[in-house]
Amino acid sequence: MRIERLIVPAALAGFLAAPALAEDANRFKLEKTNEGYVRMDTQTGAMSICNERDGQLVCRVAADERSAFQDEVDRLQGTIKTLDERVTKLENSLAARLESKLPSEEEFNKTMGYMERFVRGFMGIVKDMEKDTDPTKPGLQKT
Repeated sequence: MRIERLIVPAALAGFLAAPALAEDANRFKLEKTNEGYVRMDTQTGAMSICNERDGQLVCRVAADERSAFQDEVDRLQGTIKTLDERVTKLENSLAARLESKLPSEEEFNKTMGYMERFVRGFMGIVKDMEKDTDPTKPGLQKT
């Protein structure tokens, strides 16, 4: 029973992969030349020059495509450089804005003084209210 559970999915995967493999097998065409072979990708039109070395076919991109490839690499490197500069500028701008919004030590201490006076005053009011409403303390009057 277990073998059937393994064989059926494997056969199904193989059946579905067969058209993709056949398509890949027909994707490239080799043409013999005096110096070796030219390999053409039938989907993209890209061409490579291939030579046989030690029983293996070694391919390299054709010169005109190498130029186009290098142009694209140069363009992408320029884009990366521009983006790096933008990121650096934004990071520096953000850091400058954050630093400019932080209070100075003097402003911070002044604010803390206000808060301390407020809390002490508030706690004084709470203590006075407790005295007024606590019946267990002598000499208190309820209003």
